[in-house]
Amino acid sequence: MPTWGEILVLLKQSAAARGGQPDFDGIRRAFLGTLFQLTTRPCIIYYTDWLAGGSPESAITLEDMQAMMEVCNGVPGPELDRILHTPGGSAEATASIVGYLRQKFTDIRVFVPVAAMSAGTMWSFAGNKIVMGKHSQLGPIDPQLLVGDRYVPTRAIVEQFDRAKDEIEKNPATLAAWYPILQQYGPGLLAECEDAEALARRLAGEWLAGFMFAGDGDADKKAQAIADFFADYTTHRSHSLGISRLTAASKGLRVENLEDDQALQDAVLSVHHATMHTFAGPAIKIVENHLGRAFVKVAQEITIAQQMPMPVPVPPGVIPLAPQQPQPPQPPAGP
Repeated sequence: MPTWGEILVLLKQSAAARGGQPDFDGIRRAFLGTLFQLTTRPCIIYYTDWLAGGSPESAITLEDMQAMMEVCNGVPGPELDRILHTPGGSAEATASIVGYLRQKFTDIRVFVPVAAMSAGTMWSFAGNKIVMGKHSQLGPIDPQLLVGDRYVPTRAIVEQFDRAKDEIEKNPATLAAWYPILQQYGPGLLAECEDAEALARRLAGEWLAGFMFAGDGDADKKAQAIADFFADYTTHRSHSLGISRLTAASKGLRVENLEDDQALQDAVLSVHHATMHTFAGPAIKIVENHLGRAFVKVAQEITIAQQMPMPVPVPPGVIPLAPQQPQPPQPPAGP
Protein backbone atom coordinates (compact mmCIF):
# COMPACT_ATOMS: atom_id res chain seq x y z
CA MET A 1 0.00 0.00 0.00
CA PRO A 2 1.42 3.41 -0.90
CA THR A 3 1.52 5.48 2.26
CA TRP A 4 0.35 9.07 2.57
CA GLY A 5 3.90 10.21 1.88
CA GLU A 6 4.42 7.87 -1.07
CA ILE A 7 1.24 9.15 -2.75
CA LEU A 8 2.52 12.66 -2.17
CA VAL A 9 5.66 11.65 -4.08
CA LEU A 10 3.46 10.45 -6.96
CA LEU A 11 1.65 13.78 -6.96
CA LYS A 12 4.93 15.70 -7.02
CA GLN A 13 6.15 13.56 -9.91
CA SER A 14 2.92 14.22 -11.79
CA ALA A 15 3.28 17.95 -11.14
CA ALA A 16 6.79 17.93 -12.56
CA ALA A 17 5.47 16.31 -15.74
CA ARG A 18 2.43 18.59 -16.00
CA GLY A 19 3.86 22.06 -15.64
CA GLY A 20 3.45 22.24 -11.89
CA GLN A 21 -0.13 20.93 -11.59
CA PRO A 22 -0.44 17.68 -9.58
CA ASP A 23 -2.73 15.09 -11.17
CA PHE A 24 -5.01 14.73 -8.14
CA ASP A 25 -7.90 13.32 -10.17
CA GLY A 26 -5.86 10.92 -12.27
CA ILE A 27 -4.04 9.38 -9.33
CA ARG A 28 -7.17 9.11 -7.18
CA ARG A 29 -9.10 7.46 -10.02
CA ALA A 30 -6.26 5.08 -10.75
CA PHE A 31 -6.42 3.78 -7.18
CA LEU A 32 -10.21 3.49 -7.43
CA GLY A 33 -9.66 1.42 -10.57
CA THR A 34 -7.20 -0.80 -8.73
CA LEU A 35 -9.77 -1.39 -5.98
CA PHE A 36 -12.40 -2.38 -8.54
CA GLN A 37 -9.98 -4.76 -10.27
CA LEU A 38 -9.35 -6.43 -6.91
CA THR A 39 -12.97 -6.81 -5.75
CA THR A 40 -14.86 -6.70 -9.10
CA ARG A 41 -17.56 -4.85 -7.12
CA PRO A 42 -18.70 -1.38 -8.21
CA CYS A 43 -17.48 1.27 -5.79
CA ILE A 44 -18.66 4.76 -4.85
CA ILE A 45 -16.77 7.11 -2.56
CA TYR A 46 -18.43 9.86 -0.55
CA TYR A 47 -15.78 12.16 0.92
CA THR A 48 -15.84 15.60 2.49
CA ASP A 49 -13.03 17.83 3.71
CA TRP A 50 -13.96 18.23 7.38
CA LEU A 51 -11.17 16.94 9.64
CA ALA A 52 -9.37 20.28 9.65
CA GLY A 53 -12.54 22.17 10.54
CA GLY A 54 -14.47 21.89 7.31
CA SER A 55 -17.48 24.02 6.46
CA PRO A 56 -21.28 23.71 6.52
CA GLU A 57 -21.04 22.65 2.88
CA SER A 58 -19.34 19.42 3.93
CA ALA A 59 -22.56 18.12 5.52
CA ILE A 60 -24.90 15.53 4.05
CA THR A 61 -27.76 17.43 2.39
CA LEU A 62 -30.47 16.66 -0.13
CA GLU A 63 -28.17 18.16 -2.76
CA ASP A 64 -26.21 14.92 -2.46
CA MET A 65 -29.09 13.12 -4.13
CA GLN A 66 -27.97 14.72 -7.40
CA ALA A 67 -24.48 13.42 -6.73
CA MET A 68 -25.76 9.89 -6.17
CA MET A 69 -27.83 10.01 -9.34
CA GLU A 70 -24.73 11.05 -11.26
CA VAL A 71 -22.38 8.39 -9.93
CA CYS A 72 -24.95 5.59 -9.99
CA ASN A 73 -25.56 6.18 -13.69
CA GLY A 74 -24.16 3.20 -15.57
CA VAL A 75 -23.29 1.26 -12.41
CA PRO A 76 -25.05 -2.12 -12.40
CA GLY A 77 -26.44 -3.72 -9.25
CA PRO A 78 -27.00 -5.54 -7.12
CA GLU A 79 -23.60 -5.25 -5.42
CA LEU A 80 -21.98 -2.02 -4.27
CA ASP A 81 -19.02 -1.01 -2.14
CA ARG A 82 -19.36 2.42 -0.56
CA ILE A 83 -16.48 4.27 1.12
CA LEU A 84 -17.62 6.93 3.59
CA HIS A 85 -15.73 9.83 5.14
CA THR A 86 -18.19 12.36 6.52
CA PRO A 87 -19.06 14.36 9.65
CA GLY A 88 -22.75 13.71 9.07
CA GLY A 89 -25.56 16.12 8.31
CA SER A 90 -29.28 15.89 7.72
CA ALA A 91 -31.00 12.68 8.83
CA GLU A 92 -33.85 13.45 6.45
CA ALA A 93 -31.49 13.83 3.48
CA THR A 94 -29.71 10.63 4.48
CA ALA A 95 -33.04 8.82 4.51
CA SER A 96 -33.80 9.99 0.97
CA ILE A 97 -30.38 8.85 -0.27
CA VAL A 98 -30.67 5.46 1.45
CA GLY A 99 -34.06 4.95 -0.15
CA TYR A 100 -32.66 5.75 -3.58
CA LEU A 101 -29.58 3.53 -3.29
CA ARG A 102 -31.53 0.58 -1.90
CA GLN A 103 -33.83 0.54 -4.92
CA LYS A 104 -30.81 -0.36 -7.05
CA PHE A 105 -28.38 -2.17 -4.77
CA THR A 106 -29.33 -5.05 -2.49
CA ASP A 107 -25.82 -5.98 -1.30
CA ILE A 108 -23.99 -2.93 0.06
CA ARG A 109 -20.68 -3.14 1.87
CA VAL A 110 -19.67 0.03 3.73
CA PHE A 111 -16.01 0.94 4.31
CA VAL A 112 -15.09 3.49 6.97
CA PRO A 113 -11.36 4.15 6.52
CA VAL A 114 -11.26 6.82 9.24
CA ALA A 115 -14.61 8.25 10.37
CA ALA A 116 -18.28 8.37 9.47
CA MET A 117 -20.00 10.37 12.19
CA SER A 118 -23.56 11.28 13.16
CA ALA A 119 -25.80 10.89 10.07
CA GLY A 120 -22.78 9.22 8.43
CA THR A 121 -23.00 6.53 11.10
CA MET A 122 -26.70 6.16 10.36
CA TRP A 123 -25.87 5.86 6.65
CA SER A 124 -23.45 3.07 7.53
CA PHE A 125 -26.31 1.26 9.26
CA ALA A 126 -28.01 0.98 5.86
CA GLY A 127 -25.28 -1.39 4.70
CA ASN A 128 -25.28 -5.17 4.89
CA LYS A 129 -21.95 -5.01 6.68
CA ILE A 130 -19.42 -2.40 7.79
CA VAL A 131 -15.67 -2.77 7.29
CA MET A 132 -13.45 -0.80 9.70
CA GLY A 133 -9.79 -0.61 10.59
CA LYS A 134 -8.23 -0.46 14.04
CA HIS A 135 -8.16 3.32 13.69
CA SER A 136 -11.68 3.73 12.26
CA GLN A 137 -14.60 5.19 14.15
CA LEU A 138 -18.32 5.73 14.01
CA GLY A 139 -20.09 8.24 16.24
CA PRO A 140 -23.18 8.94 18.33
CA ILE A 141 -26.38 9.65 16.39
CA ASP A 142 -28.11 11.84 18.97
CA PRO A 143 -29.54 14.81 17.04
CA GLN A 144 -28.12 18.33 17.21
CA LEU A 145 -30.18 21.50 16.74
CA LEU A 146 -28.91 24.92 15.70
CA VAL A 147 -29.54 27.31 18.59
CA GLY A 148 -28.19 30.77 17.96
CA ASP A 149 -24.81 30.34 16.34
CA ARG A 150 -24.00 26.80 17.48
CA TYR A 151 -25.34 23.27 17.41
CA VAL A 152 -26.64 21.89 20.70
CA PRO A 153 -27.55 18.26 21.52
CA THR A 154 -31.31 17.89 21.71
CA ARG A 155 -31.03 15.85 24.90
CA ALA A 156 -28.93 18.58 26.54
CA ILE A 157 -31.73 21.04 25.81
CA VAL A 158 -34.32 18.70 27.31
CA GLU A 159 -32.15 18.11 30.38
CA GLN A 160 -31.66 21.83 30.86
CA PHE A 161 -35.41 22.42 30.73
CA ASP A 162 -35.94 19.63 33.28
CA ARG A 163 -33.27 21.05 35.56
CA ALA A 164 -34.77 24.54 35.32
CA LYS A 165 -38.23 23.19 36.09
CA ASP A 166 -36.99 21.30 39.17
CA GLU A 167 -34.98 24.20 40.55
CA ILE A 168 -37.76 26.74 40.02
CA GLU A 169 -40.34 24.46 41.67
CA LYS A 170 -38.07 24.07 44.69
CA ASN A 171 -37.08 27.73 44.83
CA PRO A 172 -39.11 30.22 42.75
CA ALA A 173 -36.41 32.84 43.33
CA THR A 174 -34.18 31.00 40.84
CA LEU A 175 -36.53 32.02 38.01
CA ALA A 176 -34.60 35.28 37.64
CA ALA A 177 -31.40 33.36 36.93
CA TRP A 178 -33.04 30.88 34.56
CA TYR A 179 -35.12 33.38 32.58
CA PRO A 180 -32.36 34.74 30.27
CA ILE A 181 -31.18 31.19 29.57
CA LEU A 182 -34.61 29.82 28.70
CA GLN A 183 -35.53 32.93 26.73
CA GLN A 184 -33.16 31.94 23.90
CA TYR A 185 -35.24 28.82 23.17
CA GLY A 186 -38.16 29.34 20.84
CA PRO A 187 -41.67 27.89 21.29
CA GLY A 188 -42.07 24.26 20.36
CA LEU A 189 -38.38 23.52 20.83
CA LEU A 190 -38.95 20.69 23.32
CA ALA A 191 -41.30 18.92 20.92
CA GLU A 192 -38.80 19.44 18.10
CA CYS A 193 -36.06 17.87 20.23
CA GLU A 194 -38.17 14.85 21.07
CA ASP A 195 -39.23 14.39 17.44
CA ALA A 196 -35.61 14.56 16.23
CA GLU A 197 -34.53 11.94 18.77
CA ALA A 198 -37.39 9.64 17.82
CA LEU A 199 -36.56 10.03 14.11
CA ALA A 200 -32.89 9.11 14.58
CA ARG A 201 -33.76 5.99 16.56
CA ARG A 202 -36.49 4.97 14.11
CA LEU A 203 -34.39 5.35 10.97
CA ALA A 204 -31.37 3.61 12.48
CA GLY A 205 -33.52 0.75 13.76
CA GLU A 206 -35.39 0.32 10.48
CA TRP A 207 -32.22 0.26 8.38
CA LEU A 208 -30.41 -2.17 10.65
CA ALA A 209 -33.40 -4.52 10.81
CA GLY A 210 -34.15 -4.28 7.11
CA PHE A 211 -30.62 -4.60 5.73
CA MET A 212 -27.90 -5.71 8.14
CA PHE A 213 -30.13 -8.14 10.03
CA ALA A 214 -32.51 -9.03 7.22
CA GLY A 215 -33.82 -12.56 7.71
CA ASP A 216 -32.73 -12.71 11.35
CA GLY A 217 -35.53 -13.74 13.68
CA ASP A 218 -34.34 -11.22 16.28
CA ALA A 219 -33.71 -8.45 13.75
CA ASP A 220 -35.98 -5.86 15.36
CA LYS A 221 -34.65 -6.51 18.87
CA LYS A 222 -30.99 -6.36 17.79
CA ALA A 223 -31.54 -3.29 15.65
CA GLN A 224 -33.33 -1.35 18.37
CA ALA A 225 -30.66 -2.15 20.97
CA ILE A 226 -27.94 -0.82 18.64
CA ALA A 227 -29.97 2.26 17.73
CA ASP A 228 -30.64 3.01 21.40
CA PHE A 229 -26.95 2.74 22.28
CA PHE A 230 -25.73 5.01 19.48
CA ALA A 231 -28.51 7.55 20.16
CA ASP A 232 -27.98 7.67 23.95
CA TYR A 233 -26.62 11.11 24.83
CA THR A 234 -26.41 10.14 28.49
CA THR A 235 -23.88 7.43 27.63
CA HIS A 236 -21.70 9.38 25.20
CA ARG A 237 -22.08 12.99 26.40
CA SER A 238 -20.24 14.23 23.30
CA HIS A 239 -21.46 14.13 19.71
CA SER A 240 -17.84 14.01 18.54
CA LEU A 241 -16.89 10.98 20.64
CA GLY A 242 -15.47 8.23 18.45
CA ILE A 243 -16.96 4.74 18.75
CA SER A 244 -14.41 2.10 17.78
CA ARG A 245 -15.08 -1.05 15.81
CA LEU A 246 -14.56 -3.10 18.98
CA THR A 247 -17.30 -1.21 20.77
CA ALA A 248 -19.54 -1.24 17.70
CA ALA A 249 -19.13 -5.00 17.30
CA SER A 250 -19.72 -5.59 21.01
CA LYS A 251 -23.09 -3.86 20.65
CA GLY A 252 -24.08 -6.23 17.86
CA LEU A 253 -23.13 -4.46 14.63
CA ARG A 254 -21.84 -6.72 11.87
CA VAL A 255 -18.35 -5.29 11.57
CA GLU A 256 -15.50 -6.84 9.60
CA ASN A 257 -11.83 -6.04 10.19
CA LEU A 258 -10.15 -4.25 7.30
CA GLU A 259 -6.82 -5.84 8.24
CA ASP A 260 -8.15 -9.37 7.68
CA ASP A 261 -7.54 -8.97 3.93
CA GLN A 262 -4.19 -7.26 3.35
CA ALA A 263 -4.74 -6.64 -0.36
CA LEU A 264 -8.17 -5.12 0.31
CA GLN A 265 -6.79 -2.96 3.10
CA ASP A 266 -4.03 -1.68 0.83
CA ALA A 267 -6.47 -0.84 -1.96
CA VAL A 268 -9.02 0.92 0.28
CA LEU A 269 -6.45 2.98 2.19
CA SER A 270 -4.73 3.98 -1.05
CA VAL A 271 -8.06 5.38 -2.26
CA HIS A 272 -8.46 7.15 1.08
CA HIS A 273 -5.01 8.73 1.03
CA ALA A 274 -5.32 9.82 -2.60
CA THR A 275 -8.74 11.36 -1.96
CA MET A 276 -7.58 13.23 1.13
CA HIS A 277 -4.66 14.65 -0.87
CA THR A 278 -7.18 15.99 -3.39
CA PHE A 279 -8.51 18.30 -0.69
CA ALA A 280 -5.25 20.24 -0.95
CA GLY A 281 -7.07 21.87 -3.86
CA PRO A 282 -10.38 23.77 -3.67
CA ALA A 283 -12.65 20.70 -3.57
CA ILE A 284 -14.65 20.28 -0.35
CA LYS A 285 -16.79 17.27 -1.33
CA ILE A 286 -16.10 14.41 -3.76
CA VAL A 287 -18.64 11.77 -4.75
CA GLU A 288 -17.19 9.44 -7.39
CA ASN A 289 -17.47 5.94 -8.79
CA HIS A 290 -14.81 3.50 -9.99
CA LEU A 291 -15.48 4.50 -13.61
CA GLY A 292 -14.29 8.05 -12.99
CA ARG A 293 -17.74 9.65 -13.03
CA ALA A 294 -17.71 12.32 -10.34
CA PHE A 295 -19.75 15.01 -8.67
CA VAL A 296 -17.41 17.52 -7.02
CA LYS A 297 -18.38 20.46 -4.84
CA VAL A 298 -15.90 23.28 -5.17
CA ALA A 299 -16.16 26.65 -3.42
CA GLN A 300 -19.96 26.64 -3.38
CA GLU A 301 -20.14 25.60 -7.02
CA ILE A 302 -21.13 22.22 -8.42
CA THR A 303 -19.08 20.83 -11.23
CA ILE A 304 -19.09 17.49 -12.95
CA ALA A 305 -15.45 16.66 -13.54
CA GLN A 306 -13.74 14.05 -15.69
CA GLN A 307 -9.97 13.63 -15.85
CA MET A 308 -9.14 17.25 -15.03
CA PRO A 309 -5.56 18.01 -14.00
CA MET A 310 -6.89 19.17 -10.64
CA PRO A 311 -10.27 20.25 -9.25
CA VAL A 312 -10.76 23.91 -10.14
CA PRO A 313 -13.84 26.16 -10.16
CA VAL A 314 -15.74 26.26 -13.44
CA PRO A 315 -18.84 28.19 -14.49
CA PRO A 316 -22.09 26.62 -13.30
CA GLY A 317 -23.46 23.96 -15.59
CA VAL A 318 -23.26 20.32 -16.43
CA ILE A 319 -20.38 18.93 -18.42
CA PRO A 320 -21.31 15.54 -19.91
CA LEU A 321 -18.88 12.80 -19.00
CA ALA A 322 -17.82 9.69 -20.81
CA PRO A 323 -16.88 7.12 -18.14
CA GLN A 324 -13.66 5.29 -18.70
CA GLN A 325 -11.65 2.65 -16.88
CA PRO A 326 -8.77 4.13 -14.83
CA GLN A 327 -5.32 2.56 -15.03
CA PRO A 328 -3.39 1.37 -11.94
CA PRO A 329 -0.83 3.89 -10.62
CA GLN A 330 2.91 3.40 -11.03
CA PRO A 331 5.02 3.11 -7.85
CA PRO A 332 7.16 6.10 -6.86
CA ALA A 333 10.65 6.31 -8.32
CA GLY A 334 13.67 5.78 -6.12
CA PRO A 335 15.11 3.03 -3.92
